[in-house]
Amino acid sequence: MNKISSIKDLQQISKNIRVNIIKMLAEAGSGHLGGSLGLADVFACLYFNILNHNSENPEWADRDRLILSIGHVAPVLYASLAEAGYFPKEELLTLRKLNSRLQGHPGRDHGLPGLELSAGSLGQGLSVAVGIALAAKSDKKDWRIYTIHGDGELQEGSIWEAAMSAAHYHLDNITALIDRNFCQIDGRTSDVMELEPLADKWKSFGWEVINCNGNNIQEILDAYSKAKTIKEKPSVIIAQTLMGKGISSIENDYHWHGKAPSKEEAENFIKQLMK
Repeated sequence: MNKISSIKDLQQISKNIRVNIIKMLAEAGSGHLGGSLGLADVFACLYFNILNHNSENPEWADRDRLILSIGHVAPVLYASLAEAGYFPKEELLTLRKLNSRLQGHPGRDHGLPGLELSAGSLGQGLSVAVGIALAAKSDKKDWRIYTIHGDGELQEGSIWEAAMSAAHYHLDNITALIDRNFCQIDGRTSDVMELEPLADKWKSFGWEVINCNGNNIQEILDAYSKAKTIKEKPSVIIAQTLMGKGISSIENDYHWHGKAPSKEEAENFIKQLMK
């Protein structure tokens, strides 16, 4: 896919993704809005600038792999895949419906092109990425593996087992991104289970840590660009985002972690985005 370098164009793409997320969830009547909106800028950068991929050949052997470990933010993945041409945008309105390829969590067995992992149970994505990265090293492939994690997901012990393994094997072909919005389903991460000092934790596990504003296109691009220069160890981007980014009335509110807007709310939210 041709890469887009214009910040303005990438911002417009992220807006398109947010609009479609809202439409999808309003039609479905359920789903995870807050985190999906918060990650729209990251996914716009990934699918239109960073990833080597081909929507006309989703199983291209030399593609980069994107592993969505937090499967509940499937709406941002689906909206991004549709925006990139993997399937018609009209299909987005089938989210969570019977026999749809777009279920509440991504499933490869549903036949949707562009999915690398069936996701649901938290904490598994990094282990999968380690396996893929080891295989790539063994086969002398130069494609990269990108993973997306929630900050609440880091409370899963399996994440840290995989992190230790990635550093042990010097897997510099892995770049993880942490959606650091400080929110999870039951409240603020600091109240549920404190994660700080987060950067120091990753450093102590042997990872290169890169910080950025996950809602700033230029900072996202710079962070991923820096990650590609890291050798002999994996890299992690701690991206500070706002849950519900773009809709001022729900930003930074954990109650919108797993809540869908009503049709009236969706109409108002989209009007806010289009200003």
